[in-house]
Amino acid sequence: MPSRHKARELALQMLFQWDLGCHPPAEVISTFLTPRKLDSETGGFARALFEGAVNHVGVIDSLARAHSAHWRLERMAAVDRNIIRLAVYELCHVPENPPAVVINEALELARRFSTPDSVEFVNGVLEGVRKAIPASSPPTPTNNL
Repeated sequence: MPSRHKARELALQMLFQWDLGCHPPAEVISTFLTPRKLDSETGGFARALFEGAVNHVGVIDSLARAHSAHWRLERMAAVDRNIIRLAVYELCHVPENPPAVVINEALELARRFSTPDSVEFVNGVLEGVRKAIPASSPPTPTNNL
């Protein structure tokens, strides 16, 4: 059964390994993700999130810096930094996932992998980013008369 929550957990773990271990993304995927027995949807979504966050890390980090008052990215707890990276990538590049769901999933990751104080911090940063991202306008119905 595909699980987007599980995919986000895996993507976070890969981001953490990539960030702290300074391993190339392909190596992280081959040593961490490939050996796991995952259905194609879960594995594919985890890989897409990880690769997307890594490929856009410069822009993602700029957004995170802009919305984390008085905190340098380098001083954040590594797990919090990577939860934020993952969620910012998803907020900016996966428009089919509602922002409220993305942020809630990030908070669940913070509850599981970080500290109680981190939940509030991650929420504050992500809410700031969410408000700064222009909402895509809903599709307008076409008139076929």
